[in-house]
Amino acid sequence: VAVDGASFQIRSGETVGFLGPNGAGKTTTLAMITGLVSPDAGVVLLDGEPVTDRADATKRRIGLVPQDLALFDELSAGANLELFGGLFGVPRALLKQRASEALALVGLADRLHERVAGFSGGMKRRLNIAGAMLHDPDLILLDEPTVGVDPQSRNAIVENIEELKRRGKTLLYTTHYMEEAERLCDRILIIDHGRIVADDTPHGLYARVPTSREVLVELELPEAAATLVEKLAMIPGVVMATPSPRGLRIEVSDFGGALARCLELIASDGRTVLSVQAGRVSLERVFMALTGHALRDEATVGGPS
Repeated sequence: VAVDGASFQIRSGETVGFLGPNGAGKTTTLAMITGLVSPDAGVVLLDGEPVTDRADATKRRIGLVPQDLALFDELSAGANLELFGGLFGVPRALLKQRASEALALVGLADRLHERVAGFSGGMKRRLNIAGAMLHDPDLILLDEPTVGVDPQSRNAIVENIEELKRRGKTLLYTTHYMEEAERLCDRILIIDHGRIVADDTPHGLYARVPTSREVLVELELPEAAATLVEKLAMIPGVVMATPSPRGLRIEVSDFGGALARCLELIASDGRTVLSVQAGRVSLERVFMALTGHALRDEATVGGPS
């Protein structure tokens, strides 16, 4: 069973993150939403209209940015977009304008006549997004659009998605990067073993985890931090203590007594504290608390779900 009774709604203009480890059912769910896969039971509705493998008019209201690049390398960027627009029935008189607007959105306006074969991975990902925009869809599904790209390209893609948000598009966004979900999403769905295990705002997800404070302690000799971990873990109010590249990462249930006792222990052990940074725990930690494992704990991150 790939998807097991998953049920959720997306409101118009909302950006919803869809998170889960590989094999959790994300890509299968997106395939059912687009009508590429028929569910054994249940129905997908778009404004009350069912989406099926034959519902062409309804499916034209959906844009898909697939996990695997859907481009023809030997064609130019413009020719790729003309092909995709034609498949969606965009009138030829309108197609060139739409292609130009889509390329401008993703920062590739000057690459109109260049062959895709010469594009970087990040540029291809951005062109994939442009291809999903040509028919002006109401709902856009983005299946890990930043996987396998360099940090600069990844940031450019996230900025493209932020622009789609500003334009009022409804987005369903799958990703393995928690920081992207926090930056982009109004609401987050977490799927694990085919079931929806959480459906909430980022703030609501944080509230589900009793411990919501994280302290980063920078030490003068960070390599010695490992010897303190067991002692710190025994302090009341300390949920977790682990070494970090610059010292220690400590999770506490309160900033008052627990943190003070941690710093006292570190000082009594002869360690010099250079800085202390405090904040809430990461969304990755919340995910682990809800599912029992990390979001990226498989070796095949970026593979099909």
